[in-house]
Amino acid sequence: MGQPLIDLRNITKSFDGTMVLDDLNLSVKENAFVTLLGPSGCGKTTTLRIIGGFEGPDQGKVIFDGQDITNLPPNKRQLNTVFQKYALFNHMSIADNIAFGLKIKNKPKAYIQDKIKYALKLVNLDGYENRSVSSLSGGQQQRIAIARAIVNEPRVLLLDEPLGALDLKLRQDMQYELIRLKNELGITFIYVTHDQEEALTMSDTIVVMNQGYIQQMGSPESIYNEPENAFVADFIGESNIVPGVMVRDELVEIFNAKFVCVDKGFGINTPVDVVIRPEDIDLVAPEEGTLTGVVTHLIFKGVHYEMEVTSPDGFEWLVHSTDLFPVGQKVGIHVDPFDIQIMNKPASEDEEAVGINE
Repeated sequence: MGQPLIDLRNITKSFDGTMVLDDLNLSVKENAFVTLLGPSGCGKTTTLRIIGGFEGPDQGKVIFDGQDITNLPPNKRQLNTVFQKYALFNHMSIADNIAFGLKIKNKPKAYIQDKIKYALKLVNLDGYENRSVSSLSGGQQQRIAIARAIVNEPRVLLLDEPLGALDLKLRQDMQYELIRLKNELGITFIYVTHDQEEALTMSDTIVVMNQGYIQQMGSPESIYNEPENAFVADFIGESNIVPGVMVRDELVEIFNAKFVCVDKGFGINTPVDVVIRPEDIDLVAPEEGTLTGVVTHLIFKGVHYEMEVTSPDGFEWLVHSTDLFPVGQKVGIHVDPFDIQIMNKPASEDEEAVGINE
């Protein structure tokens, strides 16, 4: 497979006595689009800043292309960072903003001009050289910040919640622009966000973080369809997470009803957590369901109906369906065995962080 481009080894970081990263290990391949995803305070931005050289780890090493760069300053690394607030210079023209780093490096004037034109064309802002920053929209300013980063020909582009200040439509447009840029440039992107949909849309690898630990790392499909613990299942998309008992291999009991599943190896009568996505629940006639319930809430979402179905035990199932079942209707709940995810119950709250960092 070859060595990773970036290798974080046993990274530990604390601020004012509070542990932010605890023995974190992470490898990033060249040309990957990796997203660090998690709630506020999970350590994702600190991880990015350590990669970029803006923070130093208390312990551990940052390896870049086989070389230890832990103590190298940001301007000596083959990386550039795009921040949420863009950090553009309002008193400079667009061209001067883009050329800032190149001028510091004493690049020839002709080379700088060529690079400015190339970068503006790449971000679809040809002819904007002489405009002021204040004349641009938020999305255009974001593109200029990216143009300023890519003219330095970094091997890695670090993006710290760069779309957070944009409205929904513009944010969605910029997601596709970033994917296009990534493909055209052929460089590694490491992206920080707390937006699950953004991560699923853009990434080829997602790193889910919480409380300084990596909870799960994998493709968007595996993270969504095969969450490794309840935190990931709950944080990525919407889920029904219910207590269950593995009666035996391929059979789980939920609220005294037995569901066929495909999971094995949990042991007989083992308490487990059961994860079922709302779109994986089929509402059928009551006599055809493994469980029954009553539709207690209904919202039309455009592409589907979102319903709450309350079963006799009092649990409120979240269901997404293209078929309409009115409030008050009794229904059966059916789930395909392949759509039932089984996971071990953590022994305690403190053990919910999984062992990827170990």
